[in-house]
Amino acid sequence: MRCFESLIMTPLLTPLPVNIDEIKGFLDPREGAALQAAALAGAKLGGCLEIGAYCGKSAIYIGATLKSLGAVLFTVDHHRGSEENQPGWAYHDAELWDGAAGAMDTLPHLRRNLRTAGLEETVIPIVGRSGAVAAHWGGKLGFLFIDGGHTLEAALADYRGWTPHLVRGGLLAIHDVFPDPADGGRPPFEIYQRALASDLFVEVEAVESLRVLRRL
Repeated sequence: MRCFESLIMTPLLTPLPVNIDEIKGFLDPREGAALQAAALAGAKLGGCLEIGAYCGKSAIYIGATLKSLGAVLFTVDHHRGSEENQPGWAYHDAELWDGAAGAMDTLPHLRRNLRTAGLEETVIPIVGRSGAVAAHWGGKLGFLFIDGGHTLEAALADYRGWTPHLVRGGLLAIHDVFPDPADGGRPPFEIYQRALASDLFVEVEAVESLRVLRRL
């Protein structure tokens, strides 16, 4: 049952406070609309959290909707870039390289974008490795968006660390799910398959490379 279909086919639930095309990131506008719908539904059940902030494109989509509810989004990222963001890889952006640190650093860009969007009180960055943060997390989640590293180790850590915090009826969104290996890396697709095989989740929406599942 595609319970968000009527929402996805219409404009964004909440207008965006900035020109989203100026924010670095890899999210299709239709995926952004789907995330708004899922966050709106999930926020009624528990907290909202995303893994993988990068420069804040998805956080602005989600945050704009949650701000209208008076809810917040926690966004977890170590801000040193995923494997594919490192020098020599296809998705490396030299503008995000911190020469003094000898590493990627997307945190200043996230903070600037949240300030410009007026979302500093709505989107709360947590700087750290996903697994380490998850191990100390004590709250219940109604909405969880996994968009972190694309190694199998990183994807499994995100899935294993965070899905136990998702309440019954809560929504799990996974980005970069490519059934065809020629289209992209496999780990997000593999954790998506793992979720369905667990009999704990049912798929409710598929938009581009985004999959939205509901916890049973």
